[in-house]
Amino acid sequence: MSHAAAAVGHGHEWKGRVGMIGLILAEGSLFGVFVIAHLFYAGKSLHGPLPREVLDLPVLGTICLLSSSVTVAFAPRALARGRTGAAGLWLLLTAALGAIFLLGTAREWYHLIYKDALTIGTNLFGTTFYPLVGLHASHVIVGLVMLGLCAVFAATGALRAAHAERVEMVSWYWHFVDGVWVVVLTVVYLVGR
Repeated sequence: MSHAAAAVGHGHEWKGRVGMIGLILAEGSLFGVFVIAHLFYAGKSLHGPLPREVLDLPVLGTICLLSSSVTVAFAPRALARGRTGAAGLWLLLTAALGAIFLLGTAREWYHLIYKDALTIGTNLFGTTFYPLVGLHASHVIVGLVMLGLCAVFAATGALRAAHAERVEMVSWYWHFVDGVWVVVLTVVYLVGR
């Protein structure tokens, strides 16, 4: 590869990194607004159900999501070494762990809505809980789509070592989603109870 071609390649890598950092900062600001709103209104509901009455600590989902930060880190490394099959398996495992987390969230919401009668309009807790946890869940869904597409591309041979930087950017997004979960878990399930 010529020096000019290498410089162009590094320019694209830099643009991808700057773009992802910009996205993470913007999305982090959005989450910040929802977290502050939740903290501001915590404990101000005039009637129940209250968080301590209906929320259980999502242990399995949290373990799965935080573990997925480890598995996603292996994918771009494997791909950079030309091990496309291994990268695809790491991506698939990450997506599976994320899907388990998402199913736990769906189950929690079903229970809260249909058994505990907690909706977005029930009280201030419901009004701040669903948008914050739902915003996070929507980001998990976006991440699952990206991971799934990368895994499919790996399985079909369309993903190659040259794409390792792009898969790295997907992993950055996924690490962000996991990091946000730590904040949401702390604010909603620990502090807010």
